[in-house]
Amino acid sequence: MASLTLGPLFFHWKPEQRRDFYYRIADEAPVDVVYLGEAVCSRRETFYMDDLPLITERLRAAGKQVVLSTLALITSETEMQDIRDRCAGEVMLEANDVTCISMLEGQPHVTGPFINVFNEATLDFLVGKGAVRVNMPMELSAEAIAILAAHNSVETEAFVFGRQPLSISMRCYHARAYGLHKDGCQFVCELDPDGLAADQLDGNKLLVVNGTQTMSHGYAVLLDELAGMQQAGVTHFRLSPQRTDMVKVAEIYRGVLDGAREPGEATLALSQLVGPVPFVNGFVRGREGMAWVEGAE
Repeated sequence: MASLTLGPLFFHWKPEQRRDFYYRIADEAPVDVVYLGEAVCSRRETFYMDDLPLITERLRAAGKQVVLSTLALITSETEMQDIRDRCAGEVMLEANDVTCISMLEGQPHVTGPFINVFNEATLDFLVGKGAVRVNMPMELSAEAIAILAAHNSVETEAFVFGRQPLSISMRCYHARAYGLHKDGCQFVCELDPDGLAADQLDGNKLLVVNGTQTMSHGYAVLLDELAGMQQAGVTHFRLSPQRTDMVKVAEIYRGVLDGAREPGEATLALSQLVGPVPFVNGFVRGREGMAWVEGAE
């Protein structure tokens, strides 16, 4: 059976909000794997690290696998030492930076969607380093995912719901938007728990700024594509936490993966759930990322 996963929370939520979110995921969401940890900005980690053991215990008690995600951009010796410490821990890690991959060599781990895997040689290299599950990059088409999944000798994971993580920068756009510097950001990203919209000159929404991260404004919604991905050999399907009812989102995707719901009906139900945020699926259809193509290929 296909596995449904919940990726790391990219946004900066208050500790109690984050804790309650994961407790509900543990108790109610039909997901098999939950990724915890901070992938965007190491400065945020201190706000919820005290709760991490309790959240991990709650999720494991509910029968869910827990994976600890690492930063998508490692920029200091302190961050490198944090990774070394985690490599020695008991929780499996998701490597989102090649520095982490080198530290994990020979140790079972997951490679995240921030690691560029565009050909079979790269895939073989990662598996040779100890990867037991490889995430496909956001930009890949369905055809490219199918080729890599067929070649892959371990588990393959694809991003199927949520704002698409597009890039990470050394600079913090979020702080700058509030007239602050990165080192004195005052954690203003907490003021925008769904990200800070970046509009085009004509006023249309295009991107979302989240700390040092740039994301798509629209939600990637791959429901029509699930059956084809399963047939191609994709084993894990990732939902990214958003400010909507993620338990219901997981139920919708679980129903389609299990063949209990039609993709068209599920897409309509999802649109009613998430409200005005547009859907996108351009990358997987071989189009520009912000495009939306209805129906199965």
